[in-house]
Amino acid sequence: MKTHLKTKLALASILLSFNVFAAGDLYLDHANTDISDTASLQNGAKLFMNYCSGCHAIGFMRYNRIAEDLNLSDSLVAEHLMFAGENPGETITTAMPKEGAVKWFGTAPPDLSLVARAKGTDWIYTYLRGFYEDDSKVFGVNNKVLENASMPDVLWSLKEGRPEAEFDQDVRDITNFLDYVGEPAKLIRTKLGVWVLSFLGVLLVLAYLLKKEYWKDVKYGIWRPRD
Repeated sequence: MKTHLKTKLALASILLSFNVFAAGDLYLDHANTDISDTASLQNGAKLFMNYCSGCHAIGFMRYNRIAEDLNLSDSLVAEHLMFAGENPGETITTAMPKEGAVKWFGTAPPDLSLVARAKGTDWIYTYLRGFYEDDSKVFGVNNKVLENASMPDVLWSLKEGRPEAEFDQDVRDITNFLDYVGEPAKLIRTKLGVWVLSFLGVLLVLAYLLKKEYWKDVKYGIWRPRD
């Protein structure tokens, strides 16, 4: 009984460790992202471009790649994702000058192309939801994931007068979009994986039927002559 209890406790501690921030004992909320959810990616792209792209670039991504992958028309991309007459083939940069960013924030905001791969989606999701009031800071907020972060709470307006669940979904959509940006080929790989597994399933059935047909005259290792 004690052995089973110790085993269960060990497994629980291992599972919990996956959700603990490496630099301390901060628990990270599960983002539960799904890059096959096109509607989530579309909303995440719109929210990122409206609330995040003023400071953060995603320089490894192009507007027309987003349009193609997320099933967006050129008119929708121009209306919701492009605000300064950009060319659809351009990479997504920020208009904020580096010198100005250093002056205003103390450091230049990083490019977020690979943040999901570097930090993980749970980290992004918890960070964006982790701002709290702190009057000692320049922007009046701090963050429970990244203490003394120079970034203001840019998503505060999404919280005002809305249910918490709706805000959480918006943050999840932004996180989902950044997960996609970090590895766009994952979309193709995921879709292709379904076809590959289906093909292997059909092949398995055919192989089994062929095996039965090929060995039907052999029983218990002894050749059984045909009638």
